[in-house]
Amino acid sequence: MTDAAQRRWLRVRHDTTYQYDEPVELAHHVACLSPRATPHQEVRDWQLSITPEPDGGENLEQRLSRDAWGNARLVFSHAQVHETLTVSSVFEAGIVAAEPPDEDASPAWEKVADSLRYKAGAVRSEAVEFTLASRFAPRDGALAAFGREAFRPGVSLATGALALMSQIHRQFKYEPAATHVNTRAPEALSLKRGVCQDFAHVMIGACRSLGLAASYVSGYLLTHPKPGQPRLIGADASHAWVTVWCPHHGWIALDPTNDVLAGQDHVTLAWGRDYADVAPLRGVIRGGGKAQPGVAVTVEPIS
Repeated sequence: MTDAAQRRWLRVRHDTTYQYDEPVELAHHVACLSPRATPHQEVRDWQLSITPEPDGGENLEQRLSRDAWGNARLVFSHAQVHETLTVSSVFEAGIVAAEPPDEDASPAWEKVADSLRYKAGAVRSEAVEFTLASRFAPRDGALAAFGREAFRPGVSLATGALALMSQIHRQFKYEPAATHVNTRAPEALSLKRGVCQDFAHVMIGACRSLGLAASYVSGYLLTHPKPGQPRLIGADASHAWVTVWCPHHGWIALDPTNDVLAGQDHVTLAWGRDYADVAPLRGVIRGGGKAQPGVAVTVEPIS
């Protein structure tokens, strides 16, 4: 079977709308809404629209820049007074599932952690940066203790990562009202509840606290249930999962919210150290009062 035949195509639409209580006089925003092309994901027909039209005109794709991790970002501003902002991203993604990690071929996690420690004169791995603490996923004693429940002595890295994913899924409750966008991994661990962002931050923080490299992946999840299977959590919303670095396998993509390897239901948007690096839309405004964004996401198979 060819790669093209194995590829599953999904259509994604992500709409964000702000209805401001008061007129906005000036605004500066950063959008991280351009999906990534990867060895397992092909992207086509991406379109981004912003209303009202940003300063400088509509040639938005020509104004994209890249961050330190290769994510495409758009910086845009509005000097005109406005009371509503709508940002819409539409694209198609063709996804090929990655091979499951060979647990027996994976080195012991302690050896991997040792290889990622800084050593004078050693060649620095690209993964080393993802062992460092970040705003939402710091190194922490409680996170390390939690991680050791899965990463037992001598266990292979792949086996430990899979066990940690299942451990979070088993011990945590999906409860949107329990946390907020600024909740950090130590607080989410204490609560044992939250949303996909929290589950991902806890897993990343636990890995980093043991000296392992883990990154935060933002994207979307197809949640139409397959025959005989339950509906996956995360329908009609942005989703988040984790990649863990293993020398033998590269980055292993794991979804602790649903206790699955990220596969053909997962559409990759961007990745970084944590949510702060890949927030889909953020900015600063003058005026506007208080306004919560309305977000609508649709992911559907292309027949």
